Amino acid sequence: MALPRTLGILLAVLVAAAIAVPPASAAVVSSIDLGSEWLKVAAVHLAPGRVPIAVAINEMSKRKSPALAALADGNRLIGEEAAGITARHPSKVFARARDLLAKPFPYVQSVAQSLFLPYDLVPDARGAAAVRADDGQVYSFEEIVAMVLHYAAGLADAHVGAPVRDAVVTVPPYFGQAERRAVTQAAQLAGINVLALVNEHAGAALQYGIDKDFSNESRHVIFYDMGSGSTYAALVYFSAYNTKQFGKTVSVNQFQVKDVRWNPKLGGLEMEMRLVNYFADQFNKQLGDGVDIRQSPKAMAKLKKQVKRTKEILSANTAAPISVESLYDDVDFRSTITREKFEELCEDLWEQALNPVKEVLTHSGMKIDDIYAVELIGGATRVPKLQAKLQEFLGRRELDRHLDADEAIVLGASLHAANLSDGIKLNRKLGMIDGSTYAFVLEIDGPDYVKDESIDQVLVPRMKKMPIKMFRSIRHTKDFDVSLNYDKAYELPPGVSSHRFAEYSVSGLADASEKAEAVIEITEWVEVPKKVLTLESNTTNQNSSEAGVTNSTADTKENLSSSSDTNSSTTIDESNAQETVTEKVLKKRTFRVPLKVIEKTAGAGTILSKELYSEAKSRLEALNKKDAERRKTAELKNNLESYIYSMKEKLEESADILTVSTEQERESFTEKLSEVQDWLYMDGEDAQANEFQERLDQLKAIGDPILFRLSELKARPAACENARLYLAELEKIVRNWETNKPWLPKKRVDEVVSEAEKVKRWLEEKETLQKSTPIYSPPAFTSDEVYQKVLDLQDQVSSVNRIPKPKPKIEKKPAKEEPASNEKTASSESTSNGTEHTEGSQESKASEEDHSASKTNDSESKSHDEL
Repeated sequence: MALPRTLGILLAVLVAAAIAVPPASAAVVSSIDLGSEWLKVAAVHLAPGRVPIAVAINEMSKRKSPALAALADGNRLIGEEAAGITARHPSKVFARARDLLAKPFPYVQSVAQSLFLPYDLVPDARGAAAVRADDGQVYSFEEIVAMVLHYAAGLADAHVGAPVRDAVVTVPPYFGQAERRAVTQAAQLAGINVLALVNEHAGAALQYGIDKDFSNESRHVIFYDMGSGSTYAALVYFSAYNTKQFGKTVSVNQFQVKDVRWNPKLGGLEMEMRLVNYFADQFNKQLGDGVDIRQSPKAMAKLKKQVKRTKEILSANTAAPISVESLYDDVDFRSTITREKFEELCEDLWEQALNPVKEVLTHSGMKIDDIYAVELIGGATRVPKLQAKLQEFLGRRELDRHLDADEAIVLGASLHAANLSDGIKLNRKLGMIDGSTYAFVLEIDGPDYVKDESIDQVLVPRMKKMPIKMFRSIRHTKDFDVSLNYDKAYELPPGVSSHRFAEYSVSGLADASEKAEAVIEITEWVEVPKKVLTLESNTTNQNSSEAGVTNSTADTKENLSSSSDTNSSTTIDESNAQETVTEKVLKKRTFRVPLKVIEKTAGAGTILSKELYSEAKSRLEALNKKDAERRKTAELKNNLESYIYSMKEKLEESADILTVSTEQERESFTEKLSEVQDWLYMDGEDAQANEFQERLDQLKAIGDPILFRLSELKARPAACENARLYLAELEKIVRNWETNKPWLPKKRVDEVVSEAEKVKRWLEEKETLQKSTPIYSPPAFTSDEVYQKVLDLQDQVSSVNRIPKPKPKIEKKPAKEEPASNEKTASSESTSNGTEHTEGSQESKASEEDHSASKTNDSESKSHDEL
């Protein structure tokens, strides 16, 4: 009879809201807050004399940097450098790259047009958007973001003074799986080991709760963040729980994200665009003739730059001016705007800004009075009208602003990075429970597959704790397809049109796969021994049988062969048992068979293929190498320029330099400086790094000897004076030796005295020789030579001074009486035979006491010598 067989497929799907990797082992990690407009970096570095967690500053000594990358004239500029050319080359500076990751080409086109971003956009093979540089090279937005992240890693390196490759990267809560995978791949392209992706609100919650105690009172806090490109409100519950540590009960703080709601299009940028269009209309009326400056990328770049400043002024003043020189066709634009007019232009935005807070309260079933605090973060929360609307809705006179609006997220993320590192231990602990901001649904399709309505198809509910592994078991006998989808009950990530974000084809039994494997369960009847017990032990046997069934079930879950459940832990008297018979028991044996799983995910949300990734990595490495060479060239050019100006100033203004150089020497040097300066500003504009170094070396070959003689003019007399003072002090040291340390070897002392005389004579000879040497000639001796002579003499003095006082000699006292000596001998002999004598023992004890006393004397003498 054929055995009935059922093929059960156990599919394990890991949906990562935070991508976990092996922890960092070094005591240096970083966090990167990658925003729509700005970039912040914090480094965790445990080193003496340094703040453990600090925000890294950029080359302009600023704590935040523009999240920009530019490709202009064959060069790559990032951060402040890219921002400096935005008005002149708007089509070459790429902004908002984070928000354009993993988005379809039409969506990116519409965003670029609405924000007046004149990019040369092209679709790539995935259907996503890419940008074409002025040299014709096409770059994906993963590469653009990788450039910005590489710059961020460089800021961390500069802050720490060593390479920092382990980092936590923050992402907004509305990012879906495609965007998160794209950020991770961009970080990998930048050479960053991503320890985790952290939701921005979780980073802010960490920073808020790390220095507070929730053991006496739990609280609900709403974090309201309006940044440049989006707005969200997150409801977070802070509490404490007790746990055992080293045998003691301690209270540990923790927080759990209960809900988060957002508006991915509302932010400070939307307010700025209202002003941009308002002023553009004004300027168009000023020009007349139907001219629209919106068609001029340079004009709009200039206008947007000034509008940003105007909006910042309006946050602190009731009116603000705007002035743009040569806005269009050499026509200047000047105007003013009041705060009241600005608020009128953004009238519809104020109510929209309250929606995330309202939705969080509605879906959580909480009231405003249940909220302990509403913490404001994000730069756009500084707008007075927004604060007034929040105060009105919340019924509070003052809003909570205990966190730094710009740095709270990056500092909180750095705490999580430190927690993930093996080399860093936090004194304060704060547990973090974050959840998935989207619900995920599992769908299966295949020939003859019948959907089991009893199985919950929602794989991960919304706000489920993440990261987590979820398992679903299905029963099927043929190849099938598996897809992961966003739950249709909720909105999709911005720019995403399809609910499906991952798809796999499951087939075959030959090739191993890490994503899924088949579990074959074979059901058959097996004869096992059966014991019929007396009534007295029947209850015990039932318990044992139940335990056996439980163990068998556990074995099946672990995919191990089931064992017979006849083993019992209870001892049963054989006299109470009747003869053993057999019975048939239904039993399952489980085998694992690997399946072949092929990813079929397609569209703009897919990550770069291995080939495309390799090509992108090569392009970025070439750019990194070129940037390093450019920075080196710029540094050497600056060094050469600084040396020229510094030496010209000294030759013209320093009176001392006239005494250490001849007129011919100065004229020749001045002529050479002018020659190199002319080359620097004419032919040297496009010179290589080695050319700048060669010319700097040529100038230093002439100027350094002059500067050396100038420095020795004061340093040499000071060194000679220092040497004479030490030689005078040495005479006192030698006299002190003769008085207080008579045990010092005379030979060694005489050597010191002799060496001091040699140094004294050498110094007198050199000073005499230097008096007859012209000041503009190479010196007869240098200050370094004097200091070295003194140091050598000091070493010799120290070696003699450390010679210890010798220990006093101890003479043994002769025995007074012969019998006592005989007794001692006899005692010694009897001791060797195993017999003890009282007299011998006492005398031996006395000898030991004398010996101990002598050791004590020696110890006291030694201590006295050391003192």
